[in-house]
Amino acid sequence: MAFPKAFAALLIASFVLVHFTYALQQGVKPPAPSPQPPKPIECIGACKYRCSKSSRQNLCNRACGSCCNRCHCVPPGTSGNYEACPCYFNLTTHNSTRKCP
Repeated sequence: MAFPKAFAALLIASFVLVHFTYALQQGVKPPAPSPQPPKPIECIGACKYRCSKSSRQNLCNRACGSCCNRCHCVPPGTSGNYEACPCYFNLTTHNSTRKCP
């Protein structure tokens, strides 16, 4: 009777050994790096250029600054180019009009 018990123990031990060997061959992947916070931009300068051709520069700068602080980006140029900063484009006022110039 000792032979079947020893055989069963050896069989279980071999299955455990094979399992751990397979697990080691798969390799442990390092955790993904945490996402970096958005690179801060200098909102005042970016908005000053963005609003340079506006007829109401103070209003434009105030709205642009608010949008820049929330989105951490300002589209290039003095108008348009919203595809470069979708967050900036999607911000709206309570009247559902675009907030950012």
